[in-house]
Amino acid sequence: MKTNDTMEPWKFLDDYRGTAFEGEWPTLPEMFAITMSRYPDRPCLTVYEPGRVSLTYREAREAVLKASRHLRSIGVGRGSKVAVTGKNSPEWAVAYLAALEAGAVVVPIDYQLSVPEIVNLVRASDAEVLFVDEEKAAELGAALDSVLKARYSLAAGQPGYVYGLPAPAESALPPLVPAKEDDLAAILFTSGTTGKPKGVMLSHRNFVSDCYLAQGNMNIYHTDVFYALLPIHHSYTMLAVFIEALSVGAELVFGKKMAIKQVFKDLKEARVTMFLGVPLLFNKVLAGIQKGIREKGPLVNGLLSAMMAVSGFEKKVFGKNPGKRLFHAVLDKASLASNRICISGGGPLAPAVFKKYNQLGIDFVQGYGLTETSPIITLNPIYHYKETSVGKVLPRTQMKIVNPDSEGRGEIVVKGPMVMMGYYKMPEETKAVFTEDGWFKTGDVGYLDAENYLYLTGRAKNMIVTEGGKNVYPEEIENAFQLYDEVEQVLVAGYELDKATRSEGIEAHLYPNKDLFLDGGAAGKTGGSGWAAVEARMREIVDEVNQKLLPYQRISRVVVLKEPLEMTTTKKIKRFSGAKQA
Repeated sequence: MKTNDTMEPWKFLDDYRGTAFEGEWPTLPEMFAITMSRYPDRPCLTVYEPGRVSLTYREAREAVLKASRHLRSIGVGRGSKVAVTGKNSPEWAVAYLAALEAGAVVVPIDYQLSVPEIVNLVRASDAEVLFVDEEKAAELGAALDSVLKARYSLAAGQPGYVYGLPAPAESALPPLVPAKEDDLAAILFTSGTTGKPKGVMLSHRNFVSDCYLAQGNMNIYHTDVFYALLPIHHSYTMLAVFIEALSVGAELVFGKKMAIKQVFKDLKEARVTMFLGVPLLFNKVLAGIQKGIREKGPLVNGLLSAMMAVSGFEKKVFGKNPGKRLFHAVLDKASLASNRICISGGGPLAPAVFKKYNQLGIDFVQGYGLTETSPIITLNPIYHYKETSVGKVLPRTQMKIVNPDSEGRGEIVVKGPMVMMGYYKMPEETKAVFTEDGWFKTGDVGYLDAENYLYLTGRAKNMIVTEGGKNVYPEEIENAFQLYDEVEQVLVAGYELDKATRSEGIEAHLYPNKDLFLDGGAAGKTGGSGWAAVEARMREIVDEVNQKLLPYQRISRVVVLKEPLEMTTTKKIKRFSGAKQA
């Protein structure tokens, strides 16, 4: 079977080296210019609001060049910092690319942070220009008046709108000093705290190499339609959706909100082929599909389940994919009929969920990475996937496991062109995450198999040490809850059993899906008899999960929550130390 291992999808760049760019990899502006020259009339940036509004690659490039000339006219140049914060939109993409086109460094900031947090990140990054959506424009403008050289809008009809900036002719501007391949391209903040934030410095080489090397494990085409639903400031969406789409000439459709009905509408209307999300999102979509199947009655449910098992077997063993045809009606109802590949990232996905999507005929891909690695370092190839793995190590990327335990599990360290330059103005913190011989320490624990596939166990800092001295990773236990519709959120943590021996018990914090139990959650608020039934069901689920776990992994304490746990903008639960401090 011919695979991407023998094809090197980035080989076409050889035709442009020496003319469109110099060196090993183009910069992001050079990459965008190359794609525009190949597919000028293909749709590039699209939004449905509610009608379809789209820019072709030629039009998007013209908008970028115009905004870039304006930035240069106010003194923005190589090495300047330009912050961008706002909802996902074509304007966000144009502002991002315009800053890079001017030779500047872009600073994408989470729009859901509070105004003081955004102010802190703008100051910490030394940004002198800000692009912002209208809701926070006035407040941020007032708070940053003494810092910023200029502030512009990502919203139509507002003063300083990015598409309407006055741009002098190129001849009226000083010569452009473009960024080089190894220059800093972006500073991505891993925290929005009001303390000292940690800014990950990623170069053009980091982004572009990661973009193309990821295609060594996954084919993407100019005919694909990507769906940008998750916040685009995050490294996962930025690389795997935004930059990947631009690298091949695919269409990029911007989703407005993560409500399942709206997501289904966007997927169907845009005929999305590349759907990237986090485990929580894919769990909800699968839960909706399974609910629809169950509603057809036990006979049809049993028949479809048997057909899924056969379909999955054929796909896994023989490389054939009958599922798309067999379950077309099911997939169409879930707005996935046009979908070619689903990609899950941003956290661990239960192998059972991975398996069910593949049984339905969807090519499902799971990957792994960190902001510090641009972020992708492993992807599960669709031609040879392993449900329990987070993927095969990318081409030209080195990975090894240090200090493995008796089962081969240890800290994952990595080397490759996608590994960050360091943390902005934090030399000590940078030094702490690299070994003396230059390996980046991920802080994650896992193991590799003979084919260089990675199996992720969990975060080293989250590890629980049991009374018997066993190491338990909460992420492994949390995965076992992903197919239970009744559980909206789960967080597993250790609690102190014995202070002298530092041994821990295992507890689970569960937030129920109140829509399934409580007719809008009213009983949960009053603490009435309905809540007792919910608590009882949560404990039943824990008992069922415990039966599937090894004895030393079993949960011994259950906390049923009446309020949801706080989440990040990429829908990951913000961890806490559980009852260790109680």
